[in-house]
Amino acid sequence: MNEELDLLNPPSTDFSMLDYDCSYISGNKVRMKYKYVSQASKKFATAVVARGWRRFGKYFFHPICESCNECKSIRIGVKDYQYTKSQKKSINRNKDTEIIVQKPTLTQAHILLYNKYHAFKGRTDGWKHRNISQREYHENFVDGAHDFGQEVLYIKDGKLIGVDLIDIVDDGISSIYFYYDPDYTRLSLGTYSLLYQIKLAKILDLPWIYLGYWVDGCKAFAYKPRFQPQEILDGFPAVDSLPEWKTWDKP
Repeated sequence: MNEELDLLNPPSTDFSMLDYDCSYISGNKVRMKYKYVSQASKKFATAVVARGWRRFGKYFFHPICESCNECKSIRIGVKDYQYTKSQKKSINRNKDTEIIVQKPTLTQAHILLYNKYHAFKGRTDGWKHRNISQREYHENFVDGAHDFGQEVLYIKDGKLIGVDLIDIVDDGISSIYFYYDPDYTRLSLGTYSLLYQIKLAKILDLPWIYLGYWVDGCKAFAYKPRFQPQEILDGFPAVDSLPEWKTWDKP
């Protein structure tokens, strides 16, 4: 019993950041609660992901914004998932795309693709952009993967065109981050990568895809309700409290 409690409460450094401008709601401020865990177990990752936490590197976090509770966690039910007609077309468009699942890595191709994608988003969607360094990339996407972090590589025409960072925990797959080559926009890689997560979860007999947050009215999240069935979680309960996920079918 003590060993189980230790896995759920690993040694950590806990802190929060100063408020900064919210990317989701104009005029709002964000404050994040962080837990830096140098040696996180899969059991711990499973527990906090199911309670709305996210992970970059060795940092687990969730918002604790004053007077705002708009960030709701959502997850896709894998067992009863039904592909839509447009999603089937996305799968067909990628029938020749090579997929590799492996531990997260860092190559020059990763850096170039990441920066190309974010420069594109800066031009088209107004994202704030600066090139990421190898050190930053390693800290965010390679470090802290332990035995549950993976990357899904998408390869076309002999080149890397998409990278999907995920955590495979005990009850599902947690989507961390996805970026792709804008020259291949026609392939709808964002949609396809999520459909592949669903396929992978079915192969591994895992019930959920943890899709991060939903903020009503936020353009960046508009695609998320297209993947049904879903459940939604209000708040970020402690690891010794059961999370109360509820059915959610927002159109």
